[in-house]
Amino acid sequence: MSTVESGIPGLDELLQSEAGYDLGGIPQNTSTLVYGPPKVGKSIFSYQFANHGLNLEEPCLYITADEGMKQLQQNMIDFGWYLQNAMEKELLYVIDSISSLSGAPIETTNTYTPSKINDPTDLMVKVGIGTRFVFKKSNEFRSVFDSLTTPFAFNPEPMVIRFLKTYIRRLQEAGSTLVITYTEGVADENTEKILKSVVDNVIMLDGSYLTFRSSEGLMGTAEYQITNQGLVLGEGEIL
Repeated sequence: MSTVESGIPGLDELLQSEAGYDLGGIPQNTSTLVYGPPKVGKSIFSYQFANHGLNLEEPCLYITADEGMKQLQQNMIDFGWYLQNAMEKELLYVIDSISSLSGAPIETTNTYTPSKINDPTDLMVKVGIGTRFVFKKSNEFRSVFDSLTTPFAFNPEPMVIRFLKTYIRRLQEAGSTLVITYTEGVADENTEKILKSVVDNVIMLDGSYLTFRSSEGLMGTAEYQITNQGLVLGEGEIL
Protein backbone atom coordinates (compact mmCIF):
# COMPACT_ATOMS: atom_id res chain seq x y z
CA MET A 1 0.00 0.00 0.00
CA SER A 2 1.35 3.42 -0.98
CA THR A 3 1.58 5.95 1.83
CA VAL A 4 2.41 9.60 2.41
CA GLU A 5 4.65 10.80 5.22
CA SER A 6 2.57 12.45 7.92
CA GLY A 7 5.16 14.97 9.07
CA ILE A 8 4.37 14.04 12.69
CA PRO A 9 7.54 12.69 14.36
CA GLY A 10 6.83 9.16 15.56
CA LEU A 11 3.50 8.67 13.81
CA ASP A 12 4.77 6.96 10.68
CA GLU A 13 6.81 4.59 12.84
CA LEU A 14 3.71 3.86 14.92
CA LEU A 15 1.88 2.85 11.76
CA GLN A 16 4.35 0.10 10.97
CA SER A 17 2.99 -3.22 12.16
CA GLU A 18 5.33 -6.03 13.13
CA ALA A 19 2.66 -8.39 11.81
CA GLY A 20 3.54 -7.47 8.24
CA TYR A 21 0.92 -4.77 7.67
CA ASP A 22 3.48 -2.09 6.85
CA LEU A 23 2.05 1.40 6.53
CA GLY A 24 4.94 3.66 7.38
CA GLY A 25 2.70 6.65 6.84
CA ILE A 26 -0.89 7.63 6.15
CA PRO A 27 -2.39 5.47 3.36
CA GLN A 28 -2.33 7.42 0.12
CA ASN A 29 -5.59 8.67 -1.40
CA THR A 30 -7.54 8.14 1.83
CA SER A 31 -9.43 10.50 4.13
CA THR A 32 -8.42 10.87 7.78
CA LEU A 33 -10.53 12.53 10.46
CA VAL A 34 -8.51 14.08 13.30
CA TYR A 35 -10.86 14.75 16.20
CA GLY A 36 -10.92 15.33 19.94
CA PRO A 37 -11.77 17.98 22.54
CA PRO A 38 -10.65 21.61 22.14
CA LYS A 39 -6.99 22.61 22.39
CA VAL A 40 -5.42 19.17 21.99
CA GLY A 41 -3.44 19.81 18.77
CA LYS A 42 -5.87 19.06 15.94
CA SER A 43 -5.04 22.19 13.95
CA ILE A 44 -1.34 21.75 14.66
CA PHE A 45 -1.62 18.26 13.19
CA SER A 46 -3.06 19.72 9.99
CA TYR A 47 -0.37 22.43 9.85
CA GLN A 48 2.36 19.78 10.11
CA PHE A 49 0.76 17.51 7.55
CA ALA A 50 0.48 20.34 5.02
CA ASN A 51 3.89 21.86 5.76
CA HIS A 52 5.68 18.51 5.50
CA GLY A 53 4.17 17.87 2.09
CA LEU A 54 5.10 21.34 0.87
CA ASN A 55 8.68 20.73 1.99
CA LEU A 56 8.61 17.60 -0.20
CA GLU A 57 7.27 19.69 -3.12
CA GLU A 58 3.85 18.03 -2.79
CA PRO A 59 1.00 20.44 -3.62
CA CYS A 60 -1.70 21.11 -1.02
CA LEU A 61 -5.26 22.42 -1.09
CA TYR A 62 -5.90 23.99 2.31
CA ILE A 63 -9.37 25.04 3.50
CA THR A 64 -9.31 27.18 6.61
CA ALA A 65 -12.65 27.48 8.39
CA ASP A 66 -11.76 28.33 11.99
CA GLU A 67 -9.32 31.17 11.32
CA GLY A 68 -8.55 33.61 8.53
CA MET A 69 -5.54 33.53 6.25
CA LYS A 70 -3.51 35.98 8.32
CA GLN A 71 -4.08 34.00 11.51
CA LEU A 72 -3.24 30.75 9.72
CA GLN A 73 0.05 32.20 8.53
CA GLN A 74 0.89 33.54 11.98
CA ASN A 75 0.04 30.26 13.71
CA MET A 76 2.37 28.41 11.37
CA ILE A 77 5.11 31.00 11.77
CA ASP A 78 4.95 30.36 15.53
CA PHE A 79 6.30 26.88 14.75
CA GLY A 80 8.79 28.10 12.17
CA TRP A 81 6.68 27.08 9.16
CA TYR A 82 6.31 29.67 6.39
CA LEU A 83 3.65 29.50 3.68
CA GLN A 84 4.71 32.39 1.48
CA ASN A 85 7.37 30.48 -0.45
CA ALA A 86 4.98 27.62 -1.21
CA MET A 87 2.33 30.06 -2.43
CA GLU A 88 4.83 31.87 -4.64
CA LYS A 89 5.79 28.49 -6.14
CA GLU A 90 2.06 27.77 -6.55
CA LEU A 91 2.31 24.59 -4.49
CA LEU A 92 -0.33 25.80 -2.01
CA TYR A 93 -3.89 26.90 -2.71
CA VAL A 94 -5.83 28.33 0.24
CA ILE A 95 -9.61 28.65 0.50
CA ASP A 96 -10.46 31.03 3.36
CA SER A 97 -14.08 30.41 4.31
CA ILE A 98 -14.20 32.55 7.46
CA SER A 99 -12.67 35.99 6.76
CA SER A 100 -15.59 37.07 4.55
CA LEU A 101 -17.85 37.11 7.63
CA SER A 102 -16.17 40.36 8.69
CA GLY A 103 -17.61 42.11 5.65
CA ALA A 104 -14.24 43.60 4.75
CA PRO A 105 -13.18 43.42 1.08
CA ILE A 106 -10.85 40.51 0.37
CA GLU A 107 -8.49 40.35 -2.58
CA THR A 108 -8.41 37.09 -4.50
CA THR A 109 -5.07 35.90 -5.92
CA ASN A 110 -4.12 32.93 -8.06
CA THR A 111 -3.38 30.90 -4.89
CA TYR A 112 -5.91 32.35 -2.45
CA THR A 113 -9.67 32.79 -2.58
CA PRO A 114 -12.35 33.60 -0.01
CA SER A 115 -15.55 31.60 0.38
CA LYS A 116 -18.53 31.56 2.73
CA ILE A 117 -18.73 29.16 5.64
CA ASN A 118 -22.52 29.50 5.66
CA ASP A 119 -22.80 28.66 1.94
CA PRO A 120 -21.66 25.08 1.27
CA THR A 121 -22.55 25.45 -2.43
CA ASP A 122 -20.14 28.35 -2.85
CA LEU A 123 -17.51 26.50 -0.85
CA MET A 124 -17.82 23.43 -3.08
CA VAL A 125 -17.43 25.62 -6.17
CA LYS A 126 -14.21 27.03 -4.71
CA VAL A 127 -13.06 23.49 -3.83
CA GLY A 128 -13.50 22.55 -7.48
CA ILE A 129 -11.40 25.52 -8.61
CA GLY A 130 -8.70 24.81 -6.04
CA THR A 131 -8.62 21.11 -6.86
CA ARG A 132 -8.04 21.80 -10.54
CA PHE A 133 -5.28 24.26 -9.63
CA VAL A 134 -3.25 21.82 -7.52
CA PHE A 135 -4.05 18.85 -9.78
CA LYS A 136 -2.19 20.63 -12.59
CA LYS A 137 0.89 20.47 -10.37
CA SER A 138 0.49 16.80 -9.46
CA ASN A 139 -2.20 14.12 -9.54
CA GLU A 140 -1.03 13.14 -6.05
CA PHE A 141 -1.50 15.96 -3.57
CA ARG A 142 -2.55 16.71 0.00
CA SER A 143 -5.68 18.47 1.18
CA VAL A 144 -6.65 19.83 4.58
CA PHE A 145 -10.00 20.97 5.94
CA ASP A 146 -9.48 22.70 9.29
CA SER A 147 -12.07 22.39 10.58
CA LEU A 148 -15.60 21.01 10.30
CA THR A 149 -16.41 22.55 13.67
CA THR A 150 -17.35 25.95 12.22
CA PRO A 151 -19.53 24.65 9.35
CA PHE A 152 -21.62 22.77 11.93
CA ALA A 153 -22.17 26.07 13.76
CA PHE A 154 -23.50 27.83 10.64
CA ASN A 155 -25.35 25.08 8.76
CA PRO A 156 -27.79 22.22 9.45
CA GLU A 157 -25.94 19.05 10.35
CA PRO A 158 -27.31 16.96 7.44
CA MET A 159 -26.12 19.66 5.02
CA VAL A 160 -22.59 19.52 6.44
CA ILE A 161 -22.52 15.73 6.12
CA ARG A 162 -23.68 15.95 2.50
CA PHE A 163 -20.99 18.51 1.79
CA LEU A 164 -18.36 16.33 3.44
CA LYS A 165 -19.29 13.25 1.41
CA THR A 166 -19.10 15.23 -1.83
CA TYR A 167 -15.84 16.89 -0.78
CA ILE A 168 -14.18 13.57 0.04
CA ARG A 169 -15.38 11.91 -3.16
CA ARG A 170 -14.17 14.71 -5.43
CA LEU A 171 -10.80 15.05 -3.76
CA GLN A 172 -10.12 11.32 -3.77
CA GLU A 173 -11.14 11.07 -7.43
CA ALA A 174 -8.48 13.72 -8.09
CA GLY A 175 -5.83 11.69 -6.22
CA SER A 176 -5.67 13.60 -2.94
CA THR A 177 -4.83 12.36 0.54
CA LEU A 178 -7.13 14.22 2.95
CA VAL A 179 -6.92 15.36 6.56
CA ILE A 180 -10.09 16.78 8.14
CA THR A 181 -10.30 18.11 11.70
CA TYR A 182 -13.29 18.30 14.02
CA THR A 183 -13.91 19.24 17.65
CA GLU A 184 -15.72 16.49 19.51
CA GLY A 185 -19.15 17.33 20.93
CA VAL A 186 -20.13 20.10 18.50
CA ALA A 187 -22.59 17.96 16.54
CA ASP A 188 -25.01 15.48 18.05
CA GLU A 189 -23.98 11.91 18.81
CA ASN A 190 -25.61 10.35 15.76
CA THR A 191 -24.04 12.91 13.41
CA GLU A 192 -20.62 12.20 14.91
CA LYS A 193 -21.09 8.49 14.23
CA ILE A 194 -21.91 9.27 10.61
CA LEU A 195 -18.93 11.63 10.41
CA LYS A 196 -16.54 8.89 11.55
CA SER A 197 -18.11 6.36 9.20
CA VAL A 198 -17.61 8.37 5.98
CA VAL A 199 -13.82 8.66 6.37
CA ASP A 200 -11.21 5.95 5.85
CA ASN A 201 -9.14 6.57 8.98
CA VAL A 202 -9.76 8.18 12.36
CA ILE A 203 -7.18 9.78 14.65
CA MET A 204 -8.27 10.66 18.18
CA LEU A 205 -6.27 13.24 20.16
CA ASP A 206 -7.14 13.61 23.84
CA GLY A 207 -4.31 15.86 25.02
CA SER A 208 -2.10 12.96 26.14
CA TYR A 209 -2.58 10.10 23.70
CA LEU A 210 -2.97 9.79 19.94
CA THR A 211 -5.00 6.78 18.78
CA PHE A 212 -5.16 5.77 15.13
CA ARG A 213 -7.75 3.47 13.57
CA SER A 214 -7.78 2.56 9.89
CA SER A 215 -10.65 1.28 7.80
CA GLU A 216 -8.85 -2.07 7.68
CA GLY A 217 -8.92 -2.43 11.45
CA LEU A 218 -5.36 -1.43 12.30
CA MET A 219 -5.12 0.42 15.59
CA GLY A 220 -2.18 2.08 17.26
CA THR A 221 -1.76 4.41 20.21
CA ALA A 222 1.06 6.52 21.59
CA GLU A 223 1.66 9.39 23.97
CA TYR A 224 2.28 12.74 22.34
CA GLN A 225 3.36 16.23 23.28
CA ILE A 226 2.90 19.64 21.70
CA THR A 227 6.34 21.20 21.38
CA ASN A 228 7.77 24.24 19.61
CA GLN A 229 8.20 21.91 16.64
CA GLY A 230 4.58 20.75 16.69
CA LEU A 231 3.19 17.36 17.72
CA VAL A 232 5.78 14.73 18.67
CA LEU A 233 4.88 11.14 19.53
CA GLY A 234 6.60 9.03 22.14
CA GLU A 235 6.76 5.26 22.23
CA GLY A 236 3.57 3.55 21.18
CA GLU A 237 2.12 0.18 20.35
CA ILE A 238 -0.04 -1.47 17.77
CA LEU A 239 -3.22 -2.86 19.27
